[in-house]
Amino acid sequence: MPWDFADELRQYGPHAGDRVLSLRDARAYCARVTRTHYENFSVVSWLLPGHLVPHFEAVYAFCRWADDLADETGGGTRALALLDWWRFELLDAYAGRPWHPVMIALRDTVTAFDIPPEPFFNLLTAFVQDQHAKSYATLADLVGYCANSADPVGRLVLYLFESSTPGRVELSDRICTGLQLANFCQDVARDAAIGRVYLPAEDLARFGVPAADVTAGRFTPQFREMMAFQVERVRGFFNAGEPLLATLPRPARRNVALFLGGGRAILCGIERQGFDVLTRRPRVSKLTKSKLLVRALAGSVFG
Repeated sequence: MPWDFADELRQYGPHAGDRVLSLRDARAYCARVTRTHYENFSVVSWLLPGHLVPHFEAVYAFCRWADDLADETGGGTRALALLDWWRFELLDAYAGRPWHPVMIALRDTVTAFDIPPEPFFNLLTAFVQDQHAKSYATLADLVGYCANSADPVGRLVLYLFESSTPGRVELSDRICTGLQLANFCQDVARDAAIGRVYLPAEDLARFGVPAADVTAGRFTPQFREMMAFQVERVRGFFNAGEPLLATLPRPARRNVALFLGGGRAILCGIERQGFDVLTRRPRVSKLTKSKLLVRALAGSVFG
């Protein structure tokens, strides 16, 4: 069944009834949310130990609901009010009184893996920030945003694999920031269409690219040079975080290797089309995804 968030909000939003689902039904709901939205989850799930699948689905469903509350409700004050409601739902889950199906499943996950609330709250901070900030002046500003929008996801993955240590968190943050920046490079046109520019203004100025060229989709030699610079910088984040792989247990290593390979594949896709991300969105082909899966499996077996 197609995802209709307006209908989901009527059923499970702040003005819904008091129906409370069992953990089994709550997990089934999270599985439906995940499979409706995350086209690559079937690949990821092949690499996951079976007992972790429902926990990954619970975390994903939390993020999906937060994302839709921010972007599918008209934005502005309504989105902010709904994100605030979601924050209180999270607090209730941590207090042991979850109501929403996502929070019922998430409560079981955070209890099983002793996950603190901070990564979830940081993600919500990023969604709130999206309602206010539509562009970023410097790389430092953008990396600060990624610290809330991307890095918590890697930290949650480490908790689920029971592998969270300060050293691993530091390396994971670099990979996750790189993945977020790679997605920004891939989605320049999509973001510009909704009034957002995730290319640092200092870089646009350095390479002589007017912001109006980005929003109008004008591909110029200056834009090409600027995007080539972005791609190389993102590679630097990936290279800085890659030592994480060698420190992880095999199941975690397979999944992180797949995500890292996917991020690098995005960069290669941008290069293949001459850094023109304004007229055509770079995509990772099914063949490339299959190769990444094989490589992740082989790497975990043969090192």
